Amino acid sequence: MKRPFKTFLFLYIFLLTFLGFSQNYGISGFVDDIDGRPVAFANVILMKAADSAVVKGASSNDKGFFIFDKLSSDSYLIRFSFIGFTDVYKTVFVDQEIDLGTTVLYESSEELDEINIIVKKPTLIKEADRLVFNIENTALIEGNMFDVLKSTPGILVLDNNIQVKNTTPTVYINDKKVHLSSEELVQLLESSSANSIKSVEVITNPSAKYDAESGAVINIVMSKNLVTGYRGNVFANFTQGVFPRYDGGMSHFFKNEKIDFFANYTYSHDKINRGQDDVVNYLDGSNTIDQTFMSNTNRNTWSKTHNFNFNFDYSLNEKNTLSLSSNMLVLPYFEYKIINNTEVFDANQNLDYYFDATNFSNDDKYNLGFDLDFVHQFKKAGEKLSANAHFTTYNYNRDQNVKSNYFDRNNSFLASTAYRTDNHQDTKIYTAKADYTLPIDEASILEMGAKGSKIQSASDITQFDIVNGTETIDPNNTNAFDYDETIYAGYANFSKDSEKLSLTTGLRVEKTLVEGHSALDNVTNTQDYLEWFPTASLNYAFSDNFSLYTNYKRSIGRPDYQSLNPFQFYLNDVTIVTGNPNLQPVIINNVVLGTSLGQGVYTIEAYYKTYHNNIFELPLQDNVNNIVTYTPLNLDKTVEYGLDFITYFNIVDPWSVYFVTSFYNAEDQGVIDGSEFKKNQWSNYSVLSNDVTFLKDRSLNANFTLVYLSESISGFREVKDVLMSNLSISKKILKDKATISLVATDLFNTQDFNIRSRYLNQNNSTFFDQDTRTIKLGFRYKFGNTNLETNQRRVIESETERLEKKEN
Repeated sequence: MKRPFKTFLFLYIFLLTFLGFSQNYGISGFVDDIDGRPVAFANVILMKAADSAVVKGASSNDKGFFIFDKLSSDSYLIRFSFIGFTDVYKTVFVDQEIDLGTTVLYESSEELDEINIIVKKPTLIKEADRLVFNIENTALIEGNMFDVLKSTPGILVLDNNIQVKNTTPTVYINDKKVHLSSEELVQLLESSSANSIKSVEVITNPSAKYDAESGAVINIVMSKNLVTGYRGNVFANFTQGVFPRYDGGMSHFFKNEKIDFFANYTYSHDKINRGQDDVVNYLDGSNTIDQTFMSNTNRNTWSKTHNFNFNFDYSLNEKNTLSLSSNMLVLPYFEYKIINNTEVFDANQNLDYYFDATNFSNDDKYNLGFDLDFVHQFKKAGEKLSANAHFTTYNYNRDQNVKSNYFDRNNSFLASTAYRTDNHQDTKIYTAKADYTLPIDEASILEMGAKGSKIQSASDITQFDIVNGTETIDPNNTNAFDYDETIYAGYANFSKDSEKLSLTTGLRVEKTLVEGHSALDNVTNTQDYLEWFPTASLNYAFSDNFSLYTNYKRSIGRPDYQSLNPFQFYLNDVTIVTGNPNLQPVIINNVVLGTSLGQGVYTIEAYYKTYHNNIFELPLQDNVNNIVTYTPLNLDKTVEYGLDFITYFNIVDPWSVYFVTSFYNAEDQGVIDGSEFKKNQWSNYSVLSNDVTFLKDRSLNANFTLVYLSESISGFREVKDVLMSNLSISKKILKDKATISLVATDLFNTQDFNIRSRYLNQNNSTFFDQDTRTIKLGFRYKFGNTNLETNQRRVIESETERLEKKEN
């Protein structure tokens, strides 16, 4: 935790003494809970000791700090209180400046039957290194987790890819890495109710405590019981898109003197449609169109998904806590069917021939992650030692069947091709780490830690050509790939706060060893490198209405091991998805300069970011063989700079608005087929969100969000502009025990988008017709002690995983 400098208090005392106008004194201190965490917004009431007459009142800030000044010499009684905690009283005689040190609040064992949670509006807090979006008890929690991310400022979701400032962020839940691939992460978020979310943190400058790959972090903070008791809820949702889908589940919270337990289970049954139109202009040696392939593709996916996660904290004693947590995804049924029709035109745009292709796949997979944590609190407030062990087991199987029929321009049958593919992957992840936190004084904190991680992955693919119903192994597309990655890391982080100045600086070092072996060509690729990753953040408050801050971070983006896997997956005869065993890690440098105005109402931020060896998955067309291959490549460099503006305010009391807009320029530089090329584009990203509460009891709540992205580039590819929209309405019923909700997405049918490649000898485009225009009806019912407020206890877990890349 960060706390103000003691020197601030000394300076305060010195100035009062120097002025010497009267014998006025002050009382200051901190408020913590039993685990040494600051208690923000605790009530501190100063009363006369003689008759308990109230003299002054104050609230602790987010560091737990409070202060009373201009006090006359006398005996006082101080009462410390916060919901869910037992009141603490202290008596003090003031005849000089008084530093009370740290006052510890203990959780109450009584249920707060008279305390009710009321619907409230989201709040947006912009800090120097992050944006905190508090949504607890708002209309947004009646959707799913993915809906919440789509409505969070600073987060862009495009074709189910989550981005923060054109970077794929590391996603955490309760400060623990979600060990899922990008596709599985979306499945998890879409099938998980948001009713237990407290806030979303978009951390743009993670400290050295986070792993070096966390260039940006999204941390979804879940609720927990603050006081003893049990509560729970059940929920169900029905969604109508192109096809109907539904999900349901339950959440349970329990707490007593020793145990703090949370568990959530969600089941979802989905059928989702996606249309896609592709145009590939194959070029001759003079870059003149030789043939054009125009494809129309319809993809339907069927899935049954089970998500289960829990967190079990056990207090061994006042100083030691043991925790077991898990995040489990089981997908026993996942099928997709791709129907493709491709017409081939000659140079004069006359139809030459066409073919129909059907791709049917049947998958099953599971991803089970477990964390064991131990935290020891020392006698000194805030000093603690924590240890974490993590294990993930991931298993994936796919059976794919592809058949194509070819016809001439007169609809006469020409030929057919067919093949079947079996693919298996088994991955194990082991990590262990330890972190030590030492408050040097009330204003300074030193953090140190070390971590080791190991990833072992074995995968194989067997492709069978099918001729007249007989299967024959294709040796050119049958392979096995073994991947082994080991990372050793250590860090030190120092932070210091004063009334005006906040400083955080850190250094992380990581040693990486990678070995990937391909059986087909008997080639082993290795990587062995040591990298240093400094971070720094400086904030200076000139006044309550004006502050300046600057951040710097160096981070790394390692290729996921599926991207290093050389396997080739044929979507049809002329479209291939493959990995690249020669990928190198990306090195990112990011510098930010910003200012906060009007007590945080307005934020203006400028940034400059460079990516060396930036990785993009690009469609590369082979103009000789007329094949498109989607493969990840390293570009030489990407440079991005821009200016952001953020504001959050109330138009009237029940209506709040936040607005974010970013104007930025991105330039990609690289070599394609031996030719150097660069491309740049100015773009705009904007978010406008409105939250309104209705009725006297505030039981009706609504959120309306618009997200706009103008034309942009991604790895030389031009992305057309897109407008995303979302409306959420919720109403509490049955004496606030139940909630009915309505969520409508893509209100204007403008979330479909187009991507085009026009550079060197590449000329192709894709239009995505997404199943994003939906209406969701939901019902949630609370039971147990439904009057309990919630709080969140957090443990840092910064392990990363790069499972499989998103499927095409």
